[in-house]
Amino acid sequence: MRGTQLPVRPASWTRSCDVVVVGTGAAGLSAVVSLVAAGIDVAVVTRGKIADSSTDWAQGGLAAVWSPADSVDLHLSDTLTAGAGLCDEEAVADLVSHAPGALRRLIGLGARFDTDAEGRIDLHLEGGHHARRILHAGGDQSGHEVERTLTESLRERLQMLAGTRLIDVLTDADGTACGVSVLDEHGVTGRIRARAVLLATGGIGQLWPTTTNPEVSTGDGLAAALRAGATVRDAEFMQFHPTILVVPPQYRTPGDRGVLISEAVRGEGAVLIDRDGRRVMAGVHPLADLAPRDVVSAAEQAHMAATGQDHLFLDATFFGSARWENSFPSILAMCRARGVDPVTEPIPVRPGAHYHCGGVAATMSGLTAVPGLRAVGEVACTGVQGANRLASNSLTEALVMGERAARELVDELRAPHRPGEPVDRRAAVLIAGSGLDGIRRVMGQHVSVLREASGLLEALTVISELPEAGHLDDSVLSATNAATAAALVASSAARRTESRGCHRRSDVTVRRHEWRLHIDQWLDDDGRPAPAFSDPVRDHQEAA
Repeated sequence: MRGTQLPVRPASWTRSCDVVVVGTGAAGLSAVVSLVAAGIDVAVVTRGKIADSSTDWAQGGLAAVWSPADSVDLHLSDTLTAGAGLCDEEAVADLVSHAPGALRRLIGLGARFDTDAEGRIDLHLEGGHHARRILHAGGDQSGHEVERTLTESLRERLQMLAGTRLIDVLTDADGTACGVSVLDEHGVTGRIRARAVLLATGGIGQLWPTTTNPEVSTGDGLAAALRAGATVRDAEFMQFHPTILVVPPQYRTPGDRGVLISEAVRGEGAVLIDRDGRRVMAGVHPLADLAPRDVVSAAEQAHMAATGQDHLFLDATFFGSARWENSFPSILAMCRARGVDPVTEPIPVRPGAHYHCGGVAATMSGLTAVPGLRAVGEVACTGVQGANRLASNSLTEALVMGERAARELVDELRAPHRPGEPVDRRAAVLIAGSGLDGIRRVMGQHVSVLREASGLLEALTVISELPEAGHLDDSVLSATNAATAAALVASSAARRTESRGCHRRSDVTVRRHEWRLHIDQWLDDDGRPAPAFSDPVRDHQEAA
């Protein structure tokens, strides 16, 4: 189904290329590196600056089997366990087997990962992993190193449209993607015609009041793909990171980024405690503070509710100053700038929106239900993450997917063809920019770590009653896409009457076998989301 488009003014400018890539995190840039190397004409669209991505902010690392003491089978098992029955085992096997090669190619481009005294890669342990397989750079600056490496490898070969936002994916009369409409840095509408479209727009964390995501993460790619006719899968699975700094009131500033206290800090022995010094994770899970993120976040939320505390503490004071300065310099600096010194005091923390495990249904090479449209990285749902992402798998998946999508596109583009003419589709409703604050409030209150039926229905009611806008601008585009993404998340969460992975229902606390299903959504003939259910095991067998 071709769905809808947002009502926009006629395009003031048009350009053409072979491939338009939207997004400049690890997934988008890794694809661009391969495409440019093959001589493909690529236009790159980024909403802010090139480094305004979750990749550049990522403190954790990149997971890959690197040590003889580890194995692909163990990495596979850890990922499937975290995914809580909704992983596609074939996709996971694909990722873990190709992860080491993807990281070696990144190192070949100039990436510098941390090493030990003997000059070997220094491997770390994170929650849910049963072996040291996490590569870090600069202690807690791994994402920045990935971003730096990919950006520098492109140098002057990049056609970059910075400050330019995706509005919609253009499709022709056959429903094939043939370009994108955009809102440029001057607020002017433009069109980029292309033989293929690659979405690498990241996640949706800005739908919640507390998040680790940058300001650009309002669901632009997810909403545009849905309007173009793509399927969105398992939108309810939003992973909440357990340890986001709670900034003391006197240090809070509007728009300040959420400071993530990396999983690696707990990997090195830090523990969660409450204000009375009691261990929060003691007896909750065999891995205690290194349990998967969904377990830790849910335990925190339940502990806070039971004790009336609005936050907890992460105690790593035993590290000492040298360890903090050498291993976690960025976290240390950001905490101190906000009035907290982890060397001498426990860090106040609470869960915050971190990573969207759901997304546009796609293969490991990014293929979607819309011909000519690929989705890679966090905006895509490949089956690797399942119901809950295993720590540090996401950057690795982004690199593997970006490279794979680019290789297939290079092969496809060898056959000359002209993209079809874009067809205007039915106009969708615009949401007033002020609606974004309301979305954040209701998502924080009712669609957070713990959910229940009446709250989810209340969230859907609030979203459906958001005020409409008469024209498109930057704030209206953010609110409109956020409203679309929020409705997808809340409606799927209401339908899934169980607790699985990072979807936790306080009114249905058990995992139910009959819910080992994906929830798919797309637009029907009236432009409304239409849900359906699919069995991951049956679908895999039928595909084989």
